[in-house]
Amino acid sequence: MTGLTAELVADSRDPQTPALAPNGHLLCYVLAPASRSGDHLDTELWLVDTDGAVASRRATADTAAESRPRWSADSETLFFLSDRADRGTPQLHGLALAAGTMTTLTSWRAGVIDHLPLTDPNLVALLAEDEPTEQDARRARDRDDAIVVGEREPRARLRLLNLRTGRVTTPDVFGDRHVVELRQRPHGGPLAVLTWASADNDYGPRTGQLHLFDPATGTAENLGPVGTDARSLAWWPGEDGWHLGYLALSPPGLQAGTAVFDLAVDSRVLINRTAGLSMCPTSLCQTDAAPLVVFADGLNTTLGRLDPTDLTTLSHHAGRLDSLTTTPTGEEIAVVTGTRYQAPNVHIGPPTGPLRRITDTRPELGGIALGTQQPLAYRAADGLHLDGLLVLPVGRTAADGPFPLVTIVHGGPYDRHADRCQLFWYPSAQWLAAAGYAVLLPNPRGGQGHGHQFAAAVAGRVGQQEWTDILTGIDLLIAEGIADADRLGIAGWSHGGFMSAWAVGQTDRFRAALVGAGVSDWGMLAATGESGQFEAALGGSTGWSGIGPHPHDAVSPISFASRIRTPVLILHGAEDTNVPLGQAVYLHRALRHFDVEHEFVIYPREGHSIRERNHQLDVLRRTRAWFDRWLRP
Repeated sequence: MTGLTAELVADSRDPQTPALAPNGHLLCYVLAPASRSGDHLDTELWLVDTDGAVASRRATADTAAESRPRWSADSETLFFLSDRADRGTPQLHGLALAAGTMTTLTSWRAGVIDHLPLTDPNLVALLAEDEPTEQDARRARDRDDAIVVGEREPRARLRLLNLRTGRVTTPDVFGDRHVVELRQRPHGGPLAVLTWASADNDYGPRTGQLHLFDPATGTAENLGPVGTDARSLAWWPGEDGWHLGYLALSPPGLQAGTAVFDLAVDSRVLINRTAGLSMCPTSLCQTDAAPLVVFADGLNTTLGRLDPTDLTTLSHHAGRLDSLTTTPTGEEIAVVTGTRYQAPNVHIGPPTGPLRRITDTRPELGGIALGTQQPLAYRAADGLHLDGLLVLPVGRTAADGPFPLVTIVHGGPYDRHADRCQLFWYPSAQWLAAAGYAVLLPNPRGGQGHGHQFAAAVAGRVGQQEWTDILTGIDLLIAEGIADADRLGIAGWSHGGFMSAWAVGQTDRFRAALVGAGVSDWGMLAATGESGQFEAALGGSTGWSGIGPHPHDAVSPISFASRIRTPVLILHGAEDTNVPLGQAVYLHRALRHFDVEHEFVIYPREGHSIRERNHQLDVLRRTRAWFDRWLRP
């Protein structure tokens, strides 16, 4: 039995975006490394026979970023994106399985963002920005490239590739709107097209509209506005004609649980099909009949079918089900899923279960000892039912406690800790359990998996009840003799980083904290983060809400910096646009001002997630070293 190393984590390769061929005989998936060493992430396409008769095999031999596998309707051609010819500029490729030949199908200079093979075997719909003009090239060459906000902003547009001629055309539809997603009606016909007014993540998701586009005539029809952050389109037939479904935030707030919305295309009647459920839909998957729905259900996942008048539960699964794909009949599905002690792999089977694993992309973890993981169920101070996970140190039982305890808060906040293998490059339970720590993974209110009201509870009130929810879990483990009250740490990334920064401004109970890509000031985040108005919904106000103090000041960690006495490790990507680096600089300057022990680490070239191999290794090792320094006897 070998020990867990940082290299085993950073050098992992994970299956992503499986795509089942319509005939159900073949499946393609992307094999992606957890980290990269150079400027580009080299991914691979793999094929596997669903009957298991033939082992997985690579579909291509290129060194490239390969993504978005999609099948032709006859299952004979695999379409995918690859930047093999010009790194960083994806083009559409086609792999004819019978002949074993691969063809580059586009040379669009702006690159292709996404694609959808249509039922017409000669057409593929593309999403791509406009190609640069000669004037654009001259402006770039001469550095005469002032950016006027609102002018000439990049937009993804719908384009049609004729496979017979190789010609790409751009239908004159949707005006200057940014095209986000496409879905063709089963057996042919119009495309459902989701557009935004802008590609700006602060503005675009609040301006969604749904359209119908007929690829045969080139005409479009506007079906009107859709809910905020709409996505995951699906068609299905009903007695009253065709229906279109999508996921979107439950109105009216911008911090809320998602719901399935059902639009009757002919009558324009719109219904929330999941109102009142204590689960949260995460994806819709189209079939020839009723679509499948994946639900985050507490620590686990429920798979259902959206029948005409009801939601039918098909199966329950431990942990998460990601990247659901299905045959047109809906009789066979494939997902990425794992267990508490096995990394995610591709599994297939009927939607009613059981599912069987058909890939093994991380065999190197087979001999690694992991800490015992168990679900927790408890009540908040106000009686609300909560859940979470406890991971014990490797080789230890609860009776061996009390242990030093690190609490890891999830991001989002609309996310969750699911009952899956907790091993990642960012602060993760099994990485710390291998070093002798017990780890609490709480799911406080504001997160996913318990319905709309549970998620909406933190709107304008972050750091309030979700904080006491976390404390309740910590106190429970102390009372049970599992956690040592004198050796407590807290960590998190993104919203979890916010909660870690918030915690040390509220209490001296923690001996060490890690703030990864965390929020220090909600007003500044609303002003500069890429999802500003969504952040304002969490913080409760913006800087332009009049003369302060503002509601967001009362829930910003920076307002409580003078109280912090806990040593803090701050980790942040230099190019983070989600939570800009200024948030970390602000916290660092405050801690320096108040002479608080801390360490501030900036990762060059990194965004909100850390991608480069050496940086991931540094995060892993530095995380352990920090808690070892402060929590060890």
